Amino acid sequence: MANQMDRRSWIKSSAFLAGSVAFFSGSFNTAAAKTRSLLMPKGFTALSDFAQEEQELLNAPAEITARLSSNENPFGPSPKAKKAIMEGIDGSFRYGFGGTRQLTARISEFEGLGPGMVSLSPGSSPFLKAGAAHFSKGGGSIITGDPSYDDLTRTAAGMGAKIVKVPLTADYKLDLDAMEKAIDGSTKLVYIVNPNNPTATTVDTAKLKSFIERVSPKVTVFVDEAYIDYVKDPKSATTIDCVKKGMNVVVIRTFSKLYGFAGLRMGYMVAQPAMIQALGEYTDGAFSISSLSVNAAVASYQDRDFMTDALAKTAASKQFLYDTLKKEGYEYIPSDANFVLFPVKMEAKKFTEEMSKRGVQLRNWKFSGKEWCRVSIGTMDEMKAFAAAFTQIA
Repeated sequence: MANQMDRRSWIKSSAFLAGSVAFFSGSFNTAAAKTRSLLMPKGFTALSDFAQEEQELLNAPAEITARLSSNENPFGPSPKAKKAIMEGIDGSFRYGFGGTRQLTARISEFEGLGPGMVSLSPGSSPFLKAGAAHFSKGGGSIITGDPSYDDLTRTAAGMGAKIVKVPLTADYKLDLDAMEKAIDGSTKLVYIVNPNNPTATTVDTAKLKSFIERVSPKVTVFVDEAYIDYVKDPKSATTIDCVKKGMNVVVIRTFSKLYGFAGLRMGYMVAQPAMIQALGEYTDGAFSISSLSVNAAVASYQDRDFMTDALAKTAASKQFLYDTLKKEGYEYIPSDANFVLFPVKMEAKKFTEEMSKRGVQLRNWKFSGKEWCRVSIGTMDEMKAFAAAFTQIA
């Protein structure tokens, strides 16, 4: 209990708030820290998504039996990744330079990329922080969807950028037309999360690529594809093709979702070499990645058998959730990711608190005049735990 209280006190301390980015992403080097101290307004204490999650888990009133709040892959990393970790332990006293070169080469080969177009990092969060720092310099604005994942924009706002939030369409997708109309002389960046979080919706691929083709000559487009592996055809849906065509676009990916690396931490960025270098000024890059994580990533990258199995299990759990919601008379937004957003019939924060009392951890939102709950897809046992608790308060 003493340790738990000490940990809670540490999490809530101002030192943690000021340094939460560095703790959770391991991303900022000395230059980034200096930029942050110069640009971040005094007293800025916005918590990262990870910090909020940590607080909620520590403050949960009951033992959590179904952690459905972080969009993790509950089926874990592939057997190949686990084997690579075990085999790499004896050599983990050395830096993983060879592994990072091998992984970069594998990604470049699979995507058909040229030299200097891939950068590695522990998860995608460091690239979000780097984007916030780089595109906030000198002020200006960043355009994003509303709601959308806000790690980049929250940090950028704290560094002095103006955040222009564009409401979603009637079917809860990013409104690319409205986002394009919002661009003006002050715009530094357009941030696209596809599939979007928390709605789990995707925009039409052809429309998105056309949008990038028109917009990128004027302003950088930053595409967060954390959940792209869950769409029907990731190879066609990705905007990496736009990078290959020389466009001014940044694409970030993470192993934290389908690959099951949320705790192992591995991500990568694809962009023009000059942009890779510019954003690299704000991160430690591959140097900050565990050699064991690199070994695991090399072994499991594009492991089709594992990916197919994880996708099938995710689909089964998702269908169970759909059926549970429909049985209780609830609607939901059809999901292209590993989470589902649905409107609740009470105050959303109260709803998630009641579910937490029953051992089920969820997330809540409020937008478009509705109260919403987001459920991460878990194992079938976890989804049954959700259903048992849900039917008590639905």
